[in-house]
Amino acid sequence: MEATAKEDHNIDSSDAMVEAIEQLGQTIAKARDGIGRVIYGQHEVIEETLITLLASGHLLLVGVPGLGKTRLVETLSKVFHLETRRVQFTPDLMPADILGSEVLEESDGGKRSFRFIKGPVFCQLLMADEINRASPRTQSALLQAMQEHRVSVAGQYHDLPSPFHVLATQNPLEQEGTYPLPEAQLDRFFMQVNVEYPDVAAERQILEAAVDANIDDLASVMSAADLIEAQNLVRRIPVGDSVADAILRLVRSGRPETSEIPGVQQHVSWGPGPRASQALMLGVRARAVISGRLAPSVDDVLALSHPILRHRMALNFAARAEGVALETVIDRLCEDIA
Repeated sequence: MEATAKEDHNIDSSDAMVEAIEQLGQTIAKARDGIGRVIYGQHEVIEETLITLLASGHLLLVGVPGLGKTRLVETLSKVFHLETRRVQFTPDLMPADILGSEVLEESDGGKRSFRFIKGPVFCQLLMADEINRASPRTQSALLQAMQEHRVSVAGQYHDLPSPFHVLATQNPLEQEGTYPLPEAQLDRFFMQVNVEYPDVAAERQILEAAVDANIDDLASVMSAADLIEAQNLVRRIPVGDSVADAILRLVRSGRPETSEIPGVQQHVSWGPGPRASQALMLGVRARAVISGRLAPSVDDVLALSHPILRHRMALNFAARAEGVALETVIDRLCEDIA
């Protein structure tokens, strides 16, 4: 009798999870449609951004100015009803301008004490606009916040709101006045999404609808609490052994110390660490939900390999001299698991 009751409980739990995943997929589809009414011709960018949010990650958007990166963040704020702050990164920006600082106050009775004034990082969705225009010192101020969801100021810890996501925009390094992000901070970003120029049809839509597109007209499809619940659900989605093996093989083959892929040892300076494997495990779950499936596949690993690995690998001088592109190296890694 006890065994039968336990089996019935497992069936009920499994059915409830299937229903929850299907409902989440429908909700995310509404969010994607809403964002698509404001952001034209960037379907892949929108999908990868939603995957990052469902996986509780941070996103780095790379592209020339004017491609809608800032507008995408504003649209996400509206669709998911998140408290949002925006910081424009400039060369003279200081860490205290992001984290906050303590000020000395004097009461009416003459007693002096320090009071912490929170910076813009205390929000649910932080938009770090043109993050690579600030100095490395200021860029690094976000490291602890992105990893631990708290900041340390004057020896005191201050917890950040939940959920907490950083969506940073970055101009190509070839442009004037930019500083490369430290490798440690790049690794904190769940994905690096390259925002390309729109095609002809999408650019015509931008021309015709630029005046009418209004973010305020969008309806919120989720609350912050709903997003946290969705993130917890994504983490519980089972991943098959074949998918886990594909992730391990992909990541480990990108490291010059352990790779057997031709060209990796000769061209790669450093490869992805364990955080890349963790990102892929979460990412394939989220992509399966967005695609209307109950379990991820190896195709999800291949689809997310570029945005998750491209900022966690670096080519050496010999590769750059030979004109080898990092995207080509990642393609070779994917061919090994396809």
